[in-house]
Amino acid sequence: MEKTKKNSTFWSNLFKAPPERSDLEEVLLYMPTFKRFTPLQLKNLLQIVHNRAFTAGEYVFYQNDPGIALYIIRNGEIKIIKSNDDGNEVELTRCSRGDFFGELALLDNDIRSASAIAVTDTNVAVIFKPDLDRFIEKYPKKGNQILRGLSQIIATRLRILDEEYLSLYSKSIKSIEEEQNG
Repeated sequence: MEKTKKNSTFWSNLFKAPPERSDLEEVLLYMPTFKRFTPLQLKNLLQIVHNRAFTAGEYVFYQNDPGIALYIIRNGEIKIIKSNDDGNEVELTRCSRGDFFGELALLDNDIRSASAIAVTDTNVAVIFKPDLDRFIEKYPKKGNQILRGLSQIIATRLRILDEEYLSLYSKSIKSIEEEQNG
């Protein structure tokens, strides 16, 4: 007679690994803005997160649209482009898993300064400004942490942009001087 081993649910559950985090939780906890969230705080934040899917070539938003949300890439790739007054487009950057864009919309009520387009089929998590505002009212300490984290990221991006601008400016001055001395 073959014996079958019957496991006690108590013991089998005790030694199982904890459930893995979802990809969205991993992405959020990777971001400096959210990495110090406790599991409960993360659960509360996830209640205001919306998921959207975009197909390759689809616009997430257009330059000059109202800015109403922050987008966090779960998978796929997004390019950010800006059109100048002549209608010429410049690709500013490409974003992939774990990157985010549209963060200025959470800090001001201005229009989008650039367009975002899916390069590949892309899934994003979206945090809308009104939802974040309610979250901040309900959890002011965590809300303050989110806003401080976003501000620090924006400040870092601005510092990098300043350095790039200075480098380009110096190169253009050097080029003009070389032409004049030519």
